[in-house]
Amino acid sequence: MNIAAYCRVSTDKSDQQSSLETQKQFFADYTARTGDTLVRLYADEGLSGTKIRNRKEFLRMMADAERKLFDMVVVKDISRFARNTVDLLQSIRRLKALGIETQFLTADMTSMGNSEFVLTIFGALAQEESANTSKRVKFGKRVNAEKGKVPNIVFGYDKTPGDYFNLAVNEKEAAVVRQIYQWYIAEGYGAAKIANMLNAQGSRTKRSCQWSQNAVCRILTNELYMGQIINGKQEVTDFLTGQRAEKDESEWLVTARPDLRIVEPETFARARQIMKSRGQAFKLGHEKQSNKYLFSTLIKCKECGWSFRRVERTYQNTYIRWVCSGHNGKGAHSCPNAVAIDENELVGVIQTYFTGLLARKKDVLRRIAGEFERVYRAKDENLGHEKELSAQLDKLRKGRQKYMDMYADDLISREELNEKIGGSRKEIERLENELKMTTSNLSKGEQLSGILSATFSRIEDITDVRRMSNTQLKRIIQKIEVDRDGNVDIYLRLFGDLGLDESALIRDDRT
Repeated sequence: MNIAAYCRVSTDKSDQQSSLETQKQFFADYTARTGDTLVRLYADEGLSGTKIRNRKEFLRMMADAERKLFDMVVVKDISRFARNTVDLLQSIRRLKALGIETQFLTADMTSMGNSEFVLTIFGALAQEESANTSKRVKFGKRVNAEKGKVPNIVFGYDKTPGDYFNLAVNEKEAAVVRQIYQWYIAEGYGAAKIANMLNAQGSRTKRSCQWSQNAVCRILTNELYMGQIINGKQEVTDFLTGQRAEKDESEWLVTARPDLRIVEPETFARARQIMKSRGQAFKLGHEKQSNKYLFSTLIKCKECGWSFRRVERTYQNTYIRWVCSGHNGKGAHSCPNAVAIDENELVGVIQTYFTGLLARKKDVLRRIAGEFERVYRAKDENLGHEKELSAQLDKLRKGRQKYMDMYADDLISREELNEKIGGSRKEIERLENELKMTTSNLSKGEQLSGILSATFSRIEDITDVRRMSNTQLKRIIQKIEVDRDGNVDIYLRLFGDLGLDESALIRDDRT
């Protein structure tokens, strides 16, 4: 009789590979003993038995069955064939319909002549064993997560094989990480542009691949770079399908590791803020981050909110104008702003604006100081509140860590752990957020002098706006708004950096 044999191991570890070789030898001995002809041995390595769709060799066996290449399928054990009762019965029924017998050798039964009820019982036992294994794995992962398990491969760090809880900063790669944040925050480049710049430099990812936009975004959104290890963001909700679900942020397991910090938390937060604002800008106004031209994404339509786009025409003389993307792309019914801003004229307006700004520098500084005092006049009161919040937060963290250590050393049970630290995670998060807001307000005063000095220094260094890059201009100007009557409002970035009310922004005279 022509037979096919199927075997499977669930992981690709060395001991499981040994098991696979044992199964192969088992079938060779079996056919030698029975005198049957082994047409083919189908073997899936490192794959779970709960999902048939992932097992290429199993699917190949079922396809060969349709072609009648064998008369019987031999499997050592039901659990090797499938750990999903539904898949087990459906596959056996399909083979039976083709006149092909399925024989499970260790259970000493075949699908023909045996009750499907018996197969269902054995299949259910195999599925339950898989479910219990899933629970044990999930429990082990949670314990490791609570202890602060680190990722296996992450750019910027090196890991010692077998050490689940420690990383070492790779200074060469860490320099690249800092450069990415510098380009993204200070230079204003987008993730795709940064990826191209890294590839042009010959830089490679941790897996020695070229950089992509997604790879750069992962660098900008990984909390590990600011010294936080976060586990438990997702969990498997169905072990049969492998379906995963996002967990609420309050359930994340956060471990502070300042020794792994590559960028400051403020820098990380700023990058996330920029990414969020760019995402919202694209969602609401279809505005992509661009640094291609001098005024790219800087000029906004006051009527519809879309960015102005650059239009270049050559007729006798070449001219460059900027028009509303909403009006130009979707028509007057979408936006009534038909104004076309001549680039040369706008450059002249900005040059004049900067000159006038320097001429009334004292008045500008006075207005800024007044607005700052209005917004942050409670600074002295906040200072005492900051110390109080820090003390409460430190006490909660130490208490929680003490019980976590006791649980890790098997001194208390999981129930006792939950009883001791239940609710502390949310309280710690609340205090952290409140402290962040207070500290942010207090640090504004320290930033004021530096931001003002840097802003006016940049303006004083400008000799010709035309020679500036889009990134340089964006360091000074937050946006330029144009209404349907051709009036231009210029908003300085220094107010946004200080977090002051937008109504206090300095504008140019109507032009």
